[in-house]
Amino acid sequence: MSRYESLSRAELAVLVPELLLCGHLIDRSGMAHTIGAFGREGMTAVAIEEWQLASPVYTRRMRAALDITGDGVDTVFKGMQLEIGAPPQFMDFRYTVHDHDHGEFHLDHCGALADVEPMGEEYVVAMCHHIEDPTFDATALATNPHIQVRPVHRPPRVPADRHPVCAWTVTIDAANTPPEPARNAAVVAESRAAQLQLPPIERTGPGQHDYSGPLLNDLRFTDFSRNALVRIAEEVCLQQHLLTLGFRCALAEHGDAETGLDIARKQFTGIAGLTAERIRTALNLGDDAAALAKVLRLHPAWNPMEYVDIELGVETVAGAEHVELRLHLDCAAVADGAWPALLDPDYLAPIDAMARGVNPRFRTTLRAADDHTLAFEIALAPAPFREASEVAITRFSTGADFTFTERGTPLPLTVL
Repeated sequence: MSRYESLSRAELAVLVPELLLCGHLIDRSGMAHTIGAFGREGMTAVAIEEWQLASPVYTRRMRAALDITGDGVDTVFKGMQLEIGAPPQFMDFRYTVHDHDHGEFHLDHCGALADVEPMGEEYVVAMCHHIEDPTFDATALATNPHIQVRPVHRPPRVPADRHPVCAWTVTIDAANTPPEPARNAAVVAESRAAQLQLPPIERTGPGQHDYSGPLLNDLRFTDFSRNALVRIAEEVCLQQHLLTLGFRCALAEHGDAETGLDIARKQFTGIAGLTAERIRTALNLGDDAAALAKVLRLHPAWNPMEYVDIELGVETVAGAEHVELRLHLDCAAVADGAWPALLDPDYLAPIDAMARGVNPRFRTTLRAADDHTLAFEIALAPAPFREASEVAITRFSTGADFTFTERGTPLPLTVL
């Protein structure tokens, strides 16, 4: 049983792109603090390693879940359409397939570039050159070890409004020597998140149960079955956990344990709040305890249930409703060191951020703590709280207010 089973097919089709976008915005939350600790070059190194560690793992997981077979460029592009590195529309990838071994893509819109260009050319080069080269290859190598992704052109843009913003070729050649695996690849690849077994998609009800058909120019999530959307949502949550595990590995390479923990917690707090807000808005929820309980139940920090063991309930005390959240510490997410492991009796900021994404008056208090469980109570305070600085930093991204649009019927990208 999944926590997403409570949603209709239509609700899930709205939620999945939100989860993909929020997964992408994890870096907007974490990298500002990484720059503060290690500078631009240190941030670049951390970003390269976290994506190199996570993307091959979650690409293989999504391929297996949705019966995406093959080893050609079309298979690579399918994986990219379903990962947090390329959320639909915000990172508007347009694909061309020439044959099994040759393809291209360009970006009609790049939300990441919109975020970075105001920071100056050095940051644009860091993202579009130093980070993209090894991380595009790492993602593609999960499909074919002899694949190379190479730029045709990319930012800094000359002229400043050049469009498309970048273009790339994708080539498979047996003569291409695969790069060496990332230094800490085994740490993430052997994590509980990477190895987690989820139930296969039940092929019942209307809609597509997999993505075994032709590559489409866009994915329209309303075309998937309810069961497939539940599984996609869970896999996207695992992508976020895997990226966080990669981030923590990379931080450990560049600083001491205390600094790494501090940055990881700030990352969690920033994205936790913005994600809660976007879930609430996307599903048109209210701002009471029942709405908060629903947002928490759907929040990627607490999913999938096989990975994060929580209990949620709404109680009424003295006429006022509050939410009780219980985290069981013997779950896989805590063992891995993923987001739930960052909480302790003295550090509740991520839960406050989630709650205040629903209503700025919510406040979290610790109800009980022992070696096995942390129990929290979330109730309304008399006055609203100021937004956490970590959330405000994440809101710097244009993705914070991004809206998805309906694009009509997807078209197959047929090889002529």
